[in-house]
Amino acid sequence: MFPERAFSAEAEAPRHANRPRVLLVDDEEMIRLSIEQTLDLAGIDVTAFGSAEAALPAIGRDYPGIVVTDVRLPARDGLELLADIRRRDPELPVVLITGHGDVAMAVSAMREGAYDFIEKPFVSDAFVEVVKRALEKRALVLENRRLRTALDRGDAIERHLVGQSAAMRRLRDDIAQLASTSADVLVLGETGAGKEQVARALHEGGARRDRPFVAVNCGAIPESMFESEMFGHEAGAFTGAGKRRIGKIEHASGGTLFLDEVESMPLAMQVKLLRVLQDRRIERLGSNTPVPLDLRVIAATKEDLGALADAGGFRKDLFFRLDVVKLVLPPLRDRREDIPLLFELFLVQAAVKYQRPVVEVPPSLRRALMLADWPGNVRELKNAAERHMLGFLAPDFTGGAAAAPSLNELLDRVERLVIEDALKASGNRVSAAALALNIPRKTLHDRMKRLGLTTTD
Repeated sequence: MFPERAFSAEAEAPRHANRPRVLLVDDEEMIRLSIEQTLDLAGIDVTAFGSAEAALPAIGRDYPGIVVTDVRLPARDGLELLADIRRRDPELPVVLITGHGDVAMAVSAMREGAYDFIEKPFVSDAFVEVVKRALEKRALVLENRRLRTALDRGDAIERHLVGQSAAMRRLRDDIAQLASTSADVLVLGETGAGKEQVARALHEGGARRDRPFVAVNCGAIPESMFESEMFGHEAGAFTGAGKRRIGKIEHASGGTLFLDEVESMPLAMQVKLLRVLQDRRIERLGSNTPVPLDLRVIAATKEDLGALADAGGFRKDLFFRLDVVKLVLPPLRDRREDIPLLFELFLVQAAVKYQRPVVEVPPSLRRALMLADWPGNVRELKNAAERHMLGFLAPDFTGGAAAAPSLNELLDRVERLVIEDALKASGNRVSAAALALNIPRKTLHDRMKRLGLTTTD
């Protein structure tokens, strides 16, 4: 019935370092084997012990998982183990396994800090669901600790770009390599995705961190004032210019000039900016004396500048000059695993801002957040967190009866997301997507038809 493997009181090393992890304590070998098999099928690694005494040395403040323990153990029981764990790390979830006569004891233990309890005999699916919820909570705790550590040591990249999705880890690695250079960077990303945060991470992560960071929204400056704002002017350069004014480009010298919405820059100003970027010199309005510049330029856009240049809406030579290094910021819908952590972080920030206690995030809300489209990306998510803090989150995010989707609707949404991601990764080729999803091509076609998905393949 079970694999021919023996468990001792010593820990078994996890077989997959990146999988979720459970530390299991139970003195009955067959139960240990059964639980390990159940969790292994759910993609969760288990390190098993036969006693609390043997397990304790493996449990520390940074243990990257949770503890599942039987209440009835030889010598030190599960409640004593819970107390020891709470002293070591009160935020480490402990799930208790109880017999029928131990339920009252387990409920009392939950008041003392246990995460949950499962009564024997338990249904495997229900047990796995409890374990997964506890693992999610542990992951959030450890990530928040990591972020606080990063803040304490002044890690600018970690502070500005939060998330543990593969896309965000790659982006942080790229920024870490670029931060110490002076290379100009073009940042691509949708509205609200955090392009300015990328620019600030590049600035604060490099040698220019103590010099000015000058952010300019190119779409917010009236065209009639653009040249004076950007290049500055001498006294008397035009009517109303009573004294010299240093422009934003010159003010950024020594530091970083961030040009947001660069696609909105007037065409007449683009040629002047091109000269500045090429020569690293500027002339104020009303002056013939060039002023040398030492600055890094980071431009950001939500548009395809290459296509815009081909259509005549942006200078090609300026596009090529800005496009030295390109960083692509993924939209929030492409890194949904980061949503719970970001929402929790924004709730903490909102609690400080409004001087209120941090409010809970119920499972129904977390589920709704993960399934939302977020066209406004991180900015929209931050606004949602503030509304939740103030008690004004929209009904479709609160799990209300009128808005709560059925299980079939939820499954359809998840299936749609998975299929859309597979199609996107395969260049909209159904055959390749079916291969990646490990299902027959006809099955994928049928599911796409049911979900209303179309492709040219």
